[in-house]
Amino acid sequence: MPRKNVKINKPPVLIRQTQKSIQKIEKMLDGTFLSYWNSPGGSVCHNDVMAFYEILKYMKTGKNLYLFIKSNGGDGEASLRIVNLLRKHFNKIIAILPLECASAATMIALGADEVQMGPLAYLTAIDTSLCHSLSPVDKNNQTVSVSQDELTRVIRLWHEYKQGAGENPYKSLYPHIHPLVFGAIDRASSLSIKLCKEILSYHIKDAKVSDKISQHLNSNYPSHEYPITLREAQRIGLKVKAIDPALNDLLIELNSYYSEMGQRALTDYDEENYHNNEILNILEGDRIQIYYQNDKDWHYRKEERRWVPLNDISLWYRQVVSGKKIVSSKFHIR
Repeated sequence: MPRKNVKINKPPVLIRQTQKSIQKIEKMLDGTFLSYWNSPGGSVCHNDVMAFYEILKYMKTGKNLYLFIKSNGGDGEASLRIVNLLRKHFNKIIAILPLECASAATMIALGADEVQMGPLAYLTAIDTSLCHSLSPVDKNNQTVSVSQDELTRVIRLWHEYKQGAGENPYKSLYPHIHPLVFGAIDRASSLSIKLCKEILSYHIKDAKVSDKISQHLNSNYPSHEYPITLREAQRIGLKVKAIDPALNDLLIELNSYYSEMGQRALTDYDEENYHNNEILNILEGDRIQIYYQNDKDWHYRKEERRWVPLNDISLWYRQVVSGKKIVSSKFHIR
């Protein structure tokens, strides 16, 4: 349990440094710059939509938006909502990618009229994986994600090697993976293709083209993390080009500040209790930064073999540059 007089480790909030980087970046662009950054522990989620809505109040809208995305993915439905919101405020969206832009973040990039990628940048496949309440559990007794591709491959291998010839493979799989998980993943796979097609329709009017790209991203890769680099993204049919090297260097510099903000900030109380104070998601434009910060204790329940959160006061924060001052406030999203 929490210990009194224990100094809690906290990550730095580097808005003065990030704002200087953003000012340099905007001088190179013919439009508005907006960064969307997730730490490895963060993800694309529905609360981000409200954060985008709030940050747009402080930005010049109308013409071009240059959207810096760095994320390992998250909720595809949230990606659609983010794209829909941004398209209502800008005539053209250019996604600028210096690093990973995976899964649901790839979906956001699909909503851009143009994608610019650096030498370290990559998109990924969007094959569906799902962490269902009835999913299998890992060694820590936590439910794990199961993907449509994994299930399809297991069944295909069953038939190829004729394991249990004449038997239905599902009979052997159901003791390990609940039937409702199979149904939920199949439904989610159809949803993923639908989301991709809807997002692409904002700038690709040919339904056959958007369908081809959607099917390819959802079905043609052996790994969910398969890195789709610039050349392959062009072959798929996306409008992609190399990013300006000077711009890429500035984005890498900005990422280094975000990485310092997003460093793991854990405080151990004992072997069964610790505190997490990590910044997960950051959105930032000229004069405005919004971020989500974990602020909670974790306790290990031996009888359940899993970690459970306690005293959770995690929150979104808003920082606004006003002259030489930084005005910080809580930003409540429910």
